Amino acid sequence: MHIRPVPLSPCNPARAQYNSLLMATKTATPASAVTFNPNYKPVLPITMAIDIGGSGLKAILLDAKGKPVSERERVLTPAVPTPDAVLKSLEELRKMMPPFDRVSVGFPGVVKQGCTYLAFNLHPLWAKGYPLQAELEKRWRKPTRVGNDADVAGYGAIKGQGVELVLTLGTGLGAALFTSGRLCPGLELGHHIWRKKGMTYEDYLGRRGLDKYGKKAWNKLLQEAIQYTEALFNWDHLYLGGGNTKKIDFLPPKNVEIVSNETGLLGGVALWRDQG
Repeated sequence: MHIRPVPLSPCNPARAQYNSLLMATKTATPASAVTFNPNYKPVLPITMAIDIGGSGLKAILLDAKGKPVSERERVLTPAVPTPDAVLKSLEELRKMMPPFDRVSVGFPGVVKQGCTYLAFNLHPLWAKGYPLQAELEKRWRKPTRVGNDADVAGYGAIKGQGVELVLTLGTGLGAALFTSGRLCPGLELGHHIWRKKGMTYEDYLGRRGLDKYGKKAWNKLLQEAIQYTEALFNWDHLYLGGGNTKKIDFLPPKNVEIVSNETGLLGGVALWRDQG
């Protein structure tokens, strides 16, 4: 596959621009996630943070400061991930957890007022305004908030300085954009047309693209996407997260950072920022 380089016109001359020609071919290592310390005294309330993915459902307990106060648990996403099937698996996760006060959920699709839409990598029943937030509150009798999974991961990754873009590389491709720590909601970059008609960023950079084109071409496509997104958003810092970051075989420059896959959980407390 021929990967065509994209010329960049510097938007901020004071900032070093992304240049794949300056990158060494080297396996990059994600930043380590915060580890659970059983001797840590948590600050209440305790949040059960959940990350719903196309291949796995994960959960961890976080205190009010966002510190892990339990081990991370994981179960497989059901083979046919209807709402009922996923909720049954989430109940398995809940039973693995110590007591908690509230719930945060990162969902792989558009979320509006606690309802889910456009869940491309789950099941069509999620795409019709499924009331996930209300359903979990009813079943678990705990205050619950649901947000887009890339947005939640972004809260766990960003530094809150300048323009920051988060891309999550997993079953699909998630994206979240922040300016000075504030989320710009509703970004579904993964489903935008890219490179040719009828194809999207997710078609190339999600799991389908990785399987179709192979690791070598996928890495070149990812470098091309980094160039495109910098030209589009003029980001100051880019964070790459998700399970497929382990497939990255190049060393990013200083303003591109590979973050732990656990950021999809660690950002969960941010959904409750208005209440502490």
